[in-house]
Amino acid sequence: MRILHLLASPFFSGPAENVALLALAQREAGHEVTVAVDRRRKEMPAEEPAVPRLRALGLLDDEGLELSVKSPPWRVWSDLRRLRARRVDVVHSHFSHDHFLARWGRPQGAVLVRSLHAPRSIRSSLPAADAYTVPASSLLPRLLERGRTARVLPALVDPHFRPESDREASRRELGLKGAPLVGMVSTFQPSRRHAVGVEAFALYREQRPDARFVLVGDGALLEATRSQVASLGLTDAVVFTGYQQGEDFARWLRALDEVWLLGLGNDWSARAAAQARACGVRVVAVEEGALPELADARVVEPTPEAVVAASLSGQRAPVAHPTNASIAADVLALYAQVASTRAR
Repeated sequence: MRILHLLASPFFSGPAENVALLALAQREAGHEVTVAVDRRRKEMPAEEPAVPRLRALGLLDDEGLELSVKSPPWRVWSDLRRLRARRVDVVHSHFSHDHFLARWGRPQGAVLVRSLHAPRSIRSSLPAADAYTVPASSLLPRLLERGRTARVLPALVDPHFRPESDREASRRELGLKGAPLVGMVSTFQPSRRHAVGVEAFALYREQRPDARFVLVGDGALLEATRSQVASLGLTDAVVFTGYQQGEDFARWLRALDEVWLLGLGNDWSARAAAQARACGVRVVAVEEGALPELADARVVEPTPEAVVAASLSGQRAPVAHPTNASIAADVLALYAQVASTRAR
């Protein structure tokens, strides 16, 4: 099967990593797979560019698609013509710009699948497709009720994320002391509720005075969070690691006993929760997106008291997250299903 993923972003962040892991698993299953990304935007001071990473993985599509929301109309028209001329069996589009191009530039005979990443994408003007994927099972009924063919596309996990063989040695190398080690691993922005997390940690230390709080990431609210930590007298108990990626990020995550995920951004697949579970790290999470399906303990209301109660509950979820191979097999089965329907 010849599969083309469209991802109109120049960044290897958000859904991009999930798309790359899906494409890798599909290739390992014996299919010809490439990923086209935004080739117009070049200046990315705070983000990892997607092109070098996908090229290194052997997944980068080099057939001339610019695939950018910043493209002028004549370049969009060129993309439509180039896409229409492609010989592929499946076009799997992931962002709004991709959906537009795929709607009008679908190659003859190709199956069209659209991935939706957040609830706002499920609306009356939802672009037509043969099938859809959603990041969380809670969103599935909204499509099925409309008679659409749809599956859940869960977060896929890079092999970097695995249990730490010697956690104590790793913690020493990272300069981490105290126990338990609790962390938050997300961009410092309002939706991630770092302020709630810091206040919760202050309460948590009343029960666990030797605990330490590890905050991985950067973002607009970083300095405000530092100020909050200082105002609560927690400076000596909180570690700010800054932005981490790849193996470095996985290493910090593997060092934790528990991670608090108190909100999601644009991607509802809750990838950080799946990564933490793969590392053997306990997950305490609010009920947003796919987090309820990946949490060991759920936080019904995002308050400091509720976070502490969930953390101290000791609950563990017994269900294992599906492997990348099994997720890819399910998506490939979706492609085959709609191809069969189209052929009738």
